[in-house]
Amino acid sequence: MELNIMSRSVAERGTTPTGARIESVSAAENPIIAGMYPDPTICRAGEYYYLATSSFEYFPGAPIFRSKDLTNWSQIGHILTRRSQFSVGDRGPSKGIYGSTLRHHDGRFWFVTTNANDYEAGQLLVSAADPSGPWSEPVMIPNAIGIDPDIAWDGETCYLTWKRLSFTDGDLELVQAVVDLESGEIGPTYQVWQGTGMTAAEGPHLYRVGGYWYLMLAEGGTERGHTVTVARSQHPYGPFEACPQNPILTHRSLGHSVQNAGHADLVQTHDGGWAAVYLGVRARGSIPGFHVLGRETFLSGISWVDGWPVFDEHRYHLVPDDHGFVDDFTAGRLDLRWVVPGGQPTDAVALSADLGLSFTSSWRSGADLLCARVRDLRWESEALVEGDVAHVLRLDDRHWYGVVIRDGIARAEMRIGDLSQSIGSVEVDGGAIIRIEAVSPATLNVPLGHAGPDDIILSVEVGSIHHELARLDGRYLSSEVASGFTGRVLGFGSPSGHGVVRSVRYKPAG
Repeated sequence: MELNIMSRSVAERGTTPTGARIESVSAAENPIIAGMYPDPTICRAGEYYYLATSSFEYFPGAPIFRSKDLTNWSQIGHILTRRSQFSVGDRGPSKGIYGSTLRHHDGRFWFVTTNANDYEAGQLLVSAADPSGPWSEPVMIPNAIGIDPDIAWDGETCYLTWKRLSFTDGDLELVQAVVDLESGEIGPTYQVWQGTGMTAAEGPHLYRVGGYWYLMLAEGGTERGHTVTVARSQHPYGPFEACPQNPILTHRSLGHSVQNAGHADLVQTHDGGWAAVYLGVRARGSIPGFHVLGRETFLSGISWVDGWPVFDEHRYHLVPDDHGFVDDFTAGRLDLRWVVPGGQPTDAVALSADLGLSFTSSWRSGADLLCARVRDLRWESEALVEGDVAHVLRLDDRHWYGVVIRDGIARAEMRIGDLSQSIGSVEVDGGAIIRIEAVSPATLNVPLGHAGPDDIILSVEVGSIHHELARLDGRYLSSEVASGFTGRVLGFGSPSGHGVVRSVRYKPAG
């Protein structure tokens, strides 16, 4: 049995595999980095822009990208590649690496973030001469408990600004202190601008532009009420004057195809202009709309009007990226797309030029799965497998669908919260192709139907016979149902520890 593997070379950007040209699309409606890449932070060094995002429980953590033009991005690595940088904690979903700040200062790159698995340790600061790594061991800032840290320099003085927050008591305040980047010690802590009064004022970023210091926040929560607000001062510590046009970015109560827009970061462009990256979601299906890819990274132009930043969402256009890939795991190392929730790849899988991907443990929790982010609204994934193998579509460890082969039986299985069910099965003798597809829903929207964002088809091919085992409602693998901060991933594990994945093909559809 053979998996129909297309050429390894990715189609030239801007053309289809047949050579037909793909037209550019507006960055106002299409992400520059699709899939679960939220809370973007950006800086420029020389001719390149660099962008990093949150990664939550997935390891390696904090993926980092590079671009020359802000619209075409390539991943160059992860910032947190060693468990000494990013402790495991209790392995829970939507923990791990939260909002961050990436900056280039005096020839060195700096990255400050929160590891929610080690929350009481304070903020985590690493640095590197080369953004592709290696990054340093962390300097912990133990007296800065909270989330979404920012660093900004005024001469030799570095200011740390962050959101004090308790996971049990809720929002506290936005604060700032001078920080020593070598020791992690901070000076006296004081309040800064607390926003316009909306809920969940967080994600601070501080910039000096002209004669002012600007403090930009996310407000309204990272859901449908998400916004960007800004204030300015003649000093980095305030007092701050709020922009009279706040919020300066929001899609709340609009019929926009991108919702939850917010958590922005600014960068000055090569020509002296300005741009911003921000997160948004592409919700689909019946009310209230369901987003399944997580929060994605979008791009906007920035104009300065009367001393205030103004978002120009339609300034940039981009050519949609081809996220398709084929992997037979014979390269001797894992591609950057592969991550593990709550664990690390070396504890979950092994690579072999003869076998491909095998498993070093049985699938008992999220930490035993090797995963890749889903980056398209419609797609199909095929895996050529032998032995006991599970291929799942996962939102978190309590919300997933998949095909699980064990002891010669392939079953469609699902878990939604506390409910687990096996739906259909077929005998498997030897190898098989497991297929998962995200297709358009078979029903109309409410009130004429109950359409979710998609339907998920689980099937297996044995010999030349295709067996569809289940067609499931995609709503249950959405953030609106499962909650949390992450998006869908494709995962591979083994229910017994004895299985092989020969190759995987992921292909966007339609």
